[in-house]
Amino acid sequence: MQALAEQRGLSVSNYLLEVLHTAPEQLATIAHTLGMLAIAPENLDEHWRFDLLPLPQALVHNVLPLDHEGQPCLVLGDPFTLTSRHWLQSSSTLRQLPLAMSLPGAVKTRLTKAEASQRVMQPFGADDPDAPISQAAQEISLSSIARDDNPVVRLVNSMLFDALQSRASDIHVETSPAGLVIKYRIDGVLQQMGQASGLDMAEQALSRIKVLSELDIGERRVPQDGRFKMKIQSREVDFRVSIMPSIHGEDAVLRILDKSQRGESLSLEALGLAADTIARIRVLASEPYGMLLVTGPTGSGKSTTLYAALSETNTGEKKIITIEDPVEYELPGVLQIPVNDKKGLTFARGLRSILRHDPDTILVGEIRDGETAGIAVQAALTGHLVMSSVHANSAFSVLERFTYMDVDPASFVEALNGVVAQRLVRRVCPDCAEEAAPDANIARLAQLPEAQLNQGHYRVGKGCEACRHTGYRGRLALAEVLTLTDRIKEGLLNRSSASTLRELAREAGHVFIRDIALAHAAQGDTTLKEVHRVISLY
Repeated sequence: MQALAEQRGLSVSNYLLEVLHTAPEQLATIAHTLGMLAIAPENLDEHWRFDLLPLPQALVHNVLPLDHEGQPCLVLGDPFTLTSRHWLQSSSTLRQLPLAMSLPGAVKTRLTKAEASQRVMQPFGADDPDAPISQAAQEISLSSIARDDNPVVRLVNSMLFDALQSRASDIHVETSPAGLVIKYRIDGVLQQMGQASGLDMAEQALSRIKVLSELDIGERRVPQDGRFKMKIQSREVDFRVSIMPSIHGEDAVLRILDKSQRGESLSLEALGLAADTIARIRVLASEPYGMLLVTGPTGSGKSTTLYAALSETNTGEKKIITIEDPVEYELPGVLQIPVNDKKGLTFARGLRSILRHDPDTILVGEIRDGETAGIAVQAALTGHLVMSSVHANSAFSVLERFTYMDVDPASFVEALNGVVAQRLVRRVCPDCAEEAAPDANIARLAQLPEAQLNQGHYRVGKGCEACRHTGYRGRLALAEVLTLTDRIKEGLLNRSSASTLRELAREAGHVFIRDIALAHAAQGDTTLKEVHRVISLY
């Protein structure tokens, strides 16, 4: 082999690499020569053992740990140099494992794939906050975390990295008597993901979050709000931070705004809404003037629906201006204004200025106060299409909300074209879904007839790795669209009873969100238990 390499003018290692590139069938022979196992690339895709060798260290040293034929081994990405071998020999645990090799580039490909999917919070136990972090997160990557010696920085970075990998919308960092507790809100539900013992660790972690958010680390008695940006796996991510004092110290909530995922595929179809619902929203969003409101609780997808509707009408023929807190989606050709309360740019002040900027369509991120509500109504009455979100329990309670904000009911009803009331329910995990009879108590509560229960295709998720053993993965948007007919407007102005208004809406073809949700449960998209969690079935 030495002679053959010299004839080619190559080192032995480069010669062997060339042989593997041109004759991959020689892998077994070369591996035997080097005293290693030979593993084909297709056998590298399963049974990874990052419990033996943490992923950050595997990335740094280009070594893939896995089970091969029932036994653990270490596959070297570069088997022709001694660097990795010397490092492995320094570990009393790793040096006992057999070494293996595969074709050039195969190990690197699998490690990159693992980095894209691996969770990072598991190494944090209740008793050892200084333990090495097997998968953790400035640009934040697993490799960068592995090189960071500060346990607090590693803890916070791994928390941010893992939350993004977990599809979390919020991170809750709570101080308890025992130390720090970390929870993620995934698909609208809080799940505890990790903890670190000791109040010192909790205090230092909160201080680290304050430093990132440019907040006062010495102030622990009053709430503070801030924000910061991180680049995680080449994705630019914004974090909105709320710090709140508690009896044990301080708590923080971080809202995750992943800009790389926003603005892509922004259409009403992409939200998974029913065809009839989409058609109704499109009609309201294409009106030349008036007001379209989207209502629902926090985190129900109101902003996403508004942006999808706005994006579909953004043909370049209209002047579209938005004012938001913060700007969550970036739309081409749209003037987007971020609220800045510290500088005096509130929703109300910004909306007044927008009206002098010759807009056709205005999107107000949220109507929070009477001043903003009054200006929005007047804008809708004077030839502008105004789209906004408002917090109300149902489509019919929006009028009460605006009346509470001292808006003239007659003007509001005249300006209002329609209301979209929206909720998000968790989808049954497609990987572990199985048919099952619905919960009898909830079915009785919903007053579902026996025939309807027998005809439905109800499913539940039994729990798997893909859904973190919750039985749910992803969410489904449910929306009812109330179009204000003349009879409904008259009923609203006359303060008709809720039952009368509902009957008028039903006569006009309105489909209530309760019926939409029950239909999805009967199709197996979600469960009756989940519907009951989100929507009142009384």
